[in-house]
Amino acid sequence: MNEHYYSEVPVTKSEPFLFRALLRGHEFSFVSDAGVFSKRGIDFGTQLLIQTVSVNPSAKKMLDIGCGYGPIGICFAYFFPNLTVDMIDINTRAVLLSQQNIALNQLKNAQAIKSNRLEAVRNERYDIILSNPPIRTGKENIFCMYREAEEVLNIGGSLWIVIQKKQGAASTIKALEQMFETVETITKKKGYFIICAKK
Repeated sequence: MNEHYYSEVPVTKSEPFLFRALLRGHEFSFVSDAGVFSKRGIDFGTQLLIQTVSVNPSAKKMLDIGCGYGPIGICFAYFFPNLTVDMIDINTRAVLLSQQNIALNQLKNAQAIKSNRLEAVRNERYDIILSNPPIRTGKENIFCMYREAEEVLNIGGSLWIVIQKKQGAASTIKALEQMFETVETITKKKGYFIICAKK
């Protein structure tokens, strides 16, 4: 089968299940399913990103790119109720799961939207953007995503990403340095880099 978690409409048989995860000290509930990224539980890279990101108190709007079933956006919407959080994914099943998980965790300040890269939010402006990018879609697609992220960031805004060294952390840093004012590796752990690029 040629299906991936970034397939627009997964054909893998739906077998939803509920699990709980501790993120930044709070237990969240998530419904997951076949055909989405890291369906069995929250992967190490996503957990490291969630633990590492610092949110400027003045930030009003956040974007979660490639949200999957929603752990990143949902976590930050919970801890920062003054933020408006948009969560986007090309995968229809992932978006439906995110919508379900937003409701399950009783959040009023988050929404999940189907979008090919940032197409659906081009006219929005964000103070902070987070992503565990879908590296397997290819470098060209990922670098386009970074450029689109820079376009929708407010001045002073930041893009936070997690990427493995073996998946091209060095080339990602080089590409980001051509697009953003400053690029910093905030932490490295188990081969994962957390990178913050500021506009």
